[in-house]
Amino acid sequence: MTKKYTCIIIDDDEIDRLTVVSFAKKFPILDILGVFESADEALPFIEEQKVDILFLDIDMPGLNGIEFRKKAMEIPVCIFITAHPEHAVESFQIETLDFIVKPLKLDRFTQTMSRVEEFMEIKLKALLFEASIGGDTIYIKEGHEQTKVKLHEILYLEALKDYTLVITEKKRHCVLSSIGNLLKEDHFQSFIRIHRSFAVQKQFIQKMNSTEIILNNNISIPVGRSYKENLNLI
Repeated sequence: MTKKYTCIIIDDDEIDRLTVVSFAKKFPILDILGVFESADEALPFIEEQKVDILFLDIDMPGLNGIEFRKKAMEIPVCIFITAHPEHAVESFQIETLDFIVKPLKLDRFTQTMSRVEEFMEIKLKALLFEASIGGDTIYIKEGHEQTKVKLHEILYLEALKDYTLVITEKKRHCVLSSIGNLLKEDHFQSFIRIHRSFAVQKQFIQKMNSTEIILNNNISIPVGRSYKENLNLI
């Protein structure tokens, strides 16, 4: 059964609004809960309903799209569809998944939906790990299951935007935490960051030079220019 995500559409322009509705109906994963001419009209609705995705114009009378998003940060996915590209930088400071410049085309909307599916899949699988008390074990919640992972079996960590991949010999796990935050945790003090996107454990290093580290299983991991000093800790 296809997983469905609830969405609302907010745009003061009728033609643009109907275009988004028409395109959204082409994707079975979308369940349109409401269509609104203004953000003010949608505000009480989101207080009562669980919404997964916002399709949102920016330049509207009354409450604009940026202001609305700031009041609706609990909604996981925000997609701005606007005629004003100058708002792009500001929009990405408030957790925007995509920014589409009008006129909206189906192929561009389809690209956005691919990003939505990928994001939601990762979000579903990756929740914060729970560390066991006083041990060498963490529990990673994936869907409805908890996976037990031994810290000494983790080969390396890889950053994936707001997530971190936890790589073992057998499996790749996904944790909803940035690599920087993860490395601040007591359980990850044995990891050494060698790149903006990678951290390794010393015991798995087979050889290294100024540009890369080779692990025991022959995986090559790059060394970032600004992290070369950390090699002295190895």
